[in-house]
Amino acid sequence: MDLADLIEPDRVVYAGRASNKEQLLQDFASRAATLLNLDAQTICNALQAREELGSTGLGNGFALPHARIEGLDRLFGMFTRLNRPIHFDSIDGKPVDLVFLLLIPPAAGSEYLAALASISRYLRDKEFAAKLRKAPSASALRSLLCDPQHS
Repeated sequence: MDLADLIEPDRVVYAGRASNKEQLLQDFASRAATLLNLDAQTICNALQAREELGSTGLGNGFALPHARIEGLDRLFGMFTRLNRPIHFDSIDGKPVDLVFLLLIPPAAGSEYLAALASISRYLRDKEFAAKLRKAPSASALRSLLCDPQHS
């Protein structure tokens, strides 16, 4: 999976300012809705419904919120590195500061599972996460995320 297809430059948020999980999901929904010309509340509701099934906080400071979204015709990704880690009900109980949003079209087949696996595989890598945490800008974050050695 080539993350460069999911992460365009306007989809990387450097030093995100959410202070809690709900605010982060609302911020993601608002940003995605603007870029996709969809309803922010619909996106936020879908993300919150998915979180109710079980947290997408995967441990080591990383979360991968995702949901199927009506009106979407292709996978959509967005990434943020938060200024301060937030509680996310992660499986390890630790707060998160690296968050990758994946929005999925209703008719998506196995390609979204490949995307989830690929994103999860290298964002859970401690060395890679450390590089993301040290990146000095949004463009540096995107360069790391889109580096072919991690796809």
